Amino acid sequence: MKRLNFWIALFLAVVSGFALQGAFPATNFWPLAFVGVFLLLWSLLGRSFWTAFIVGSSAGAAFWLSLINWLTLYLGPVPWLALGILQALFFGLGASLISIVINRGPTRWTNKWGRIGLVSIVIASLWTLRESITSVWPYGGFSWGRLAQSQSESPISHVVTWVGTAGLSFCVAVTAALVFQVLRERHRPLLVYPILAFVVLIAIPGFTIDISGTTNVLAVQGNSKAGLFDHGAPGSILQDHVSGTLPYAGEDIDMVVWPENASDVDPLESELAALTLTTVSKKLGAPIVTGTITTNADDENFNSSLVWTDRVVAQYDKIHPVPFAEYMPNRELWRTFQPELVDLVTRDYSFGTRSNVVDINGVLAGIALCFDITDDQQAYQLIDGGAQLILAQTNNADFGKTSENLQQLAIARLRAIETGRSVVNISTVGTSEIISPTGETISSIPAYQPGEMLSAVPLSSTITPAMAFGRTIEWTIGAVGVVGLSLILIRRKP
Repeated sequence: MKRLNFWIALFLAVVSGFALQGAFPATNFWPLAFVGVFLLLWSLLGRSFWTAFIVGSSAGAAFWLSLINWLTLYLGPVPWLALGILQALFFGLGASLISIVINRGPTRWTNKWGRIGLVSIVIASLWTLRESITSVWPYGGFSWGRLAQSQSESPISHVVTWVGTAGLSFCVAVTAALVFQVLRERHRPLLVYPILAFVVLIAIPGFTIDISGTTNVLAVQGNSKAGLFDHGAPGSILQDHVSGTLPYAGEDIDMVVWPENASDVDPLESELAALTLTTVSKKLGAPIVTGTITTNADDENFNSSLVWTDRVVAQYDKIHPVPFAEYMPNRELWRTFQPELVDLVTRDYSFGTRSNVVDINGVLAGIALCFDITDDQQAYQLIDGGAQLILAQTNNADFGKTSENLQQLAIARLRAIETGRSVVNISTVGTSEIISPTGETISSIPAYQPGEMLSAVPLSSTITPAMAFGRTIEWTIGAVGVVGLSLILIRRKP
């Protein structure tokens, strides 16, 4: 494989970005993740740091702007461009560092196995490090678009139980890098090694999850008008979920789970909403877990999940509100650029401090509100808190009939496998699913129709290696990338 003309490399990089996006829902053709990484590496061959940055940023723009185009539905192009371009620049910086490894690594490790194996490992480690950093920074990061998340339905998805999300991203990147390096070295017979590596990934059994019992969950999707620009009568979203719940009175139910914002009137403030929840809970003979917006004595607002019987018996306040959506960081600064968009965020949600694990009828349930499900740290907290299942309550109404809800569902599926916990992914508008600890769909409701899921949901207290080692895995991978890059940059003494 030879160095490409700059314009051809730029074109190939854009193709690689679109290929990466095609690995995610709604296209959901997972092999394209490997193709996208391979094409990007080829476009970086022979590039200088800054031309690699241009090429890589172009790939990142193609990937990110197509992946998150759902942001434009109601908010227009500005937030979409801002987030997409920021992520593309991070992508470009990562590509520049990878280009150093591609172009100088073979002169640092001169034997065949070094040129192929070590170079591939460092490339994949730097890719994973870039994902890890942008998942937590800036403003708490954006844990979306990671290679691992494209593999939630692939034959290697179970590997995430061993190595976590970062480790699965590394496995995808290193496999593609090995193919690239073998073809670059013109040792085509050695293609057997990356192929064998992929076969091994498929053959490795998932970590054994011990099921300790089940709990009967009724999850209700109200198909409500719950978007930012929907202006229904107060209590209408609550009534949608009451209407879907009451027909199940008399069934054997341990908990009722409604989505984020399902109670559009705070029952801690409204006697009518409180009475409604109490009445439904008594008729069902089970506590209701519902999302709502609460306000404390200091007038702080929270995106909350309440467990309700005849009163609130447990509460989780969202630990990581979404910047630029649920709160506006540096409001005055950003308002100088786009005052009309900044002013759409009329109230800033505060950062919750309560545990994200609650006791529901003797079952320890982990609560994940909307984008919480993408946050690795909160997953570790759920498992550390003893969660036996995860209730992922979300409101996707602002994104209409785009692929956003399917992308979030894929993340929820991967999280179920990674943690070894069933996930009840329940949305106001869908797509809603109950997912087993091994990633299978137990029950589902299509998007944009009302529906209910009543299922015996498996419980588990098994600690997967991914959860046991937590961030140690991703920072070890990142350290390998930093050390490898440093060894390449350090000149050898003559």
